[in-house]
Amino acid sequence: MLLSSLNLHLPRHHHHHLRLRNRNHHHSFATTSLTRLPSFKALTISSLNHSSNSAATLSPPLEFLRHLSISSVFLLGVTLYAFSAASAVGPPISAAQQQKIQQEEETQDADAVTDEELLEAFEKWKSKSYALTVPIRVVTYRNSFPPVWIKHFLQSQGKRAKLKVDMRQSLQSIFDELSLPFTSGKISPKSALAADVVSLGDSWINFAISKGLIEPMLGIEEEEWFKNLHENWKVYLRRSSNGKLDPQGKIWAVPYRWGSMVIAYKKSEFAKRKLDPIEDWEDLWRPELAGKIAMVDSSREVIGVVLKSMGASYNTENIGTQVSGGRDAVSQKLVQLARQVRLFDSLHYLKAFAVGDTWVAVGWSADVLPAAKRMSNVTVVVPKGGASLWADFWAVPAASKITTDKIGGRTRSPSPLVYQWIEFCLQPHRVLHFRDEAIPGSSPISLSLPAEKSEQVKNRVANLETNLVASVPPADILDRCEFLEPLSDSAVSDYQWLLSCIQKKPRRSIIQQAREYFTSIVDYYQHKDHVKNV
Repeated sequence: MLLSSLNLHLPRHHHHHLRLRNRNHHHSFATTSLTRLPSFKALTISSLNHSSNSAATLSPPLEFLRHLSISSVFLLGVTLYAFSAASAVGPPISAAQQQKIQQEEETQDADAVTDEELLEAFEKWKSKSYALTVPIRVVTYRNSFPPVWIKHFLQSQGKRAKLKVDMRQSLQSIFDELSLPFTSGKISPKSALAADVVSLGDSWINFAISKGLIEPMLGIEEEEWFKNLHENWKVYLRRSSNGKLDPQGKIWAVPYRWGSMVIAYKKSEFAKRKLDPIEDWEDLWRPELAGKIAMVDSSREVIGVVLKSMGASYNTENIGTQVSGGRDAVSQKLVQLARQVRLFDSLHYLKAFAVGDTWVAVGWSADVLPAAKRMSNVTVVVPKGGASLWADFWAVPAASKITTDKIGGRTRSPSPLVYQWIEFCLQPHRVLHFRDEAIPGSSPISLSLPAEKSEQVKNRVANLETNLVASVPPADILDRCEFLEPLSDSAVSDYQWLLSCIQKKPRRSIIQQAREYFTSIVDYYQHKDHVKNV
């Protein structure tokens, strides 16, 4: 009965061995069964060997006990094996548990599919091109830079930039637009102050800084183009908060075009009268040129020419102590020059030169060169003693100082493309547009590049004889040229005194000068119309 009850709890493959045991096949049963119970092999084999050797000598009661002991050992082993197998397999799984496991597996499969779909959709999204439009507004004046720059800049930005360029008539008008909102408290979205970057002349930089009209350009020293910029520019660019040159100062503006003062004269008039060509500033005081000179109306340039002709610097700190003869000598020579010049007018001096009212024009190369190329028999020279240098700069207006809701994001900061625009204008490739004379002047980068032979330049310039090289002074003269630095207090006092001396000099009234000028203009165009009709 004990064996029968145990059979119900044993695995199916053990039933056969129990039946063999009931048929007294002791050795074959034990051997067959124990081979499936490796953990008990040593113990069972030892027991079987002991029973085999003692079978002949045991009495019947002992024989019964021997069989009983063997059966007990076997049953213990079978029971332990069944328990071990049952523990390894675990309890039976119910139908609800199986359904739950199946649902979890299906959810995991669905999540895996969803992840693959999301990954595929993300990769597809990344492969698309999305246009990011970043606006930048530039305010400059006419003929300040080659128009092709606009197209090339947009191409370089991969269509992400929206560049708008507004033109003004002069640098003076741009400076006025920057100043007006700070006095009136009103600002228009179309104002130069609302632009991201504006053009300023070198003579306006110190005023713009001292009046707080522009912002410093932080971190610009780390730009690659700035590192390649000639040291002469770097020294000139660093300014203090009041606009004075300062080796430790910040960068407030960046140049993109420059040139010099020049003298243009008509070769035909000089040849007709067998006059010597003009080579230096001192030639302007020649008696035969009295009343035949037109010049820009700029006190820095006019007094600077006098100082230069006397061997002094444009940026003389104290004229009374640093110039031979002092202020009296400078005043006397300035009065003499005023008698030589027929017209001081920055807007109309080239028109008087074009109609033949004057034979000589003294002005900025950016103005003189285009006008001279439209004329015939004109020579343009940079005086041997050196001349003043001019430059156009990019500067960032200080719009954030004005509280207004009319100019949008510009009240917070300028466009992120401002530095890209500046870098673009100072790339070496931009030099070619100046050398091809698409625009007068030269790139600041040109000072760091090999100089071009003047003969090659002369061959490209039609109807114009000049000692300029790519629109700038040749190297030997350039060493004697100077940028106009902010005046010191003593220099301002000297200039005011010198200008008062000119005003005391008797000369034709402004009305007389204007009448003579416009009369010559009318006569010139009447003559052209007459020739055209004939």
